[in-house]
Amino acid sequence: MKIYNTLTGKKDEFKPIKRKKVNLFVCGPTVYDYSHIGHARTYIIFDAFVKYLRAQGFDVFYLQNITDLDDKIIARARERGVSPKDLVTAFVKEHLKDMKTLGVDSVSKYARATDYIKEIISQIKRLQDKGYAYKIDGDGIYYNIAKFKNYGKLAGRTALDAEDSVSRIDYSKDKKNRGDFCIWKFSSSDEPSWRAPFGKGRPGWHIEDTAITEKFFGPQYDIHGGARDLIFPHHEAEIALMEALSDKSPMAKYWMHGGFLTVNGQKMGKSLGNFITINDLLKRCPANYLRFFVVKNLWSSPVDYSESAMIEVKSAVGKIEEFLRKVSSIKYQVSSKEAGLIIKKFKENFYKDLDDDFNTPKAFAVMFDFIKKANELLDKGQISKKQAGDIYKFFQKINKIFGIIDFKKVNETIPAEIKKLAKLREQYRKNKEWQKADETRLQIEKQGFTVEDTEGQGPRIKGI
Repeated sequence: MKIYNTLTGKKDEFKPIKRKKVNLFVCGPTVYDYSHIGHARTYIIFDAFVKYLRAQGFDVFYLQNITDLDDKIIARARERGVSPKDLVTAFVKEHLKDMKTLGVDSVSKYARATDYIKEIISQIKRLQDKGYAYKIDGDGIYYNIAKFKNYGKLAGRTALDAEDSVSRIDYSKDKKNRGDFCIWKFSSSDEPSWRAPFGKGRPGWHIEDTAITEKFFGPQYDIHGGARDLIFPHHEAEIALMEALSDKSPMAKYWMHGGFLTVNGQKMGKSLGNFITINDLLKRCPANYLRFFVVKNLWSSPVDYSESAMIEVKSAVGKIEEFLRKVSSIKYQVSSKEAGLIIKKFKENFYKDLDDDFNTPKAFAVMFDFIKKANELLDKGQISKKQAGDIYKFFQKINKIFGIIDFKKVNETIPAEIKKLAKLREQYRKNKEWQKADETRLQIEKQGFTVEDTEGQGPRIKGI
């Protein structure tokens, strides 16, 4: 298996530190608002990737943080006239509800940043002892990026231009370098705070993640993931913090960054009127459609959301589900050698493409090519019941990874009345009573079903 690694800038052979044991960390949400479809893309990508690793026999511990205190949370809480704690409680609940609805259930542990204050304080003290951190009176504790020789290695940037992407908490005229970042902010009277040897305050953003990963994984682990916009400064800062503390490199062996999501060609934003929350989208389409939209694209490439794209998704998912309805109705017992070969080739090529940088577009192209060929054999009666069962089971395996198929729809029971009408229509057709056959077909369609005539197995009923 190969994975594109941001750190090396190429596809690297995937070799975990401890053979089949994989420790993976993905940056989670900052919970000051409802999660949007950009969040959905990141978390669906890694959910599917983790499920694939587990399907391939890897023991994956998937750790994700939740930033439950920062400038944005404090500002939003003030706007709404509530405490930061109450705001966070509400939005954590909403986020986890969205993840459950989307079938994102592979995370082993959600770690809330404020549960690890002790570990954060420990890291800051050690950084001070090693000369990487310094105090600005009345402000906070800052990390000195000039002390870390490899600063910029992930993003390919240097300390000299590091100041162009910092949060409000990092602004200070007294910093030693413009790109230095705050790891502990001394508290103002109305903000949540904790006592520490270097002064009462709250943690900076970047050090939350290193404290959490060191707690669970130690100083080095296999994979760090997140959206592409976190490469700099967030992930660069994490490397500087953890590698300075441990004197070990790399902090994470593989860095995976998901591509950007735009809406109708534009960056998503409330001012543009194209901000789409997960909850709002799921009112318009089922969760498996959103999952299909995400995973049909290469995880590291940009993707554009539009209503027309979702219409295409509906059509594609419908093709898969209709194919599986056909497969589940097969009654023939005679095996076809040709069917056996295309089933074997499908499985091999599907996994081969996923092993090559989790290339879902290629894997899905293989899947739809198989469906086309298998449909031709089905219509000729050249796929046996046993082979059909093998196909059905393989699609169940695919769905455990990707969550793109609604098997309730696939296995939807056809009402007895519809079956009776279909049988009557077929009798009219045999008697060449074409007008009556058409009238009966219209009766069936009015009730949400249609009849497809096949060569090998007679009429097949399906939902419209």
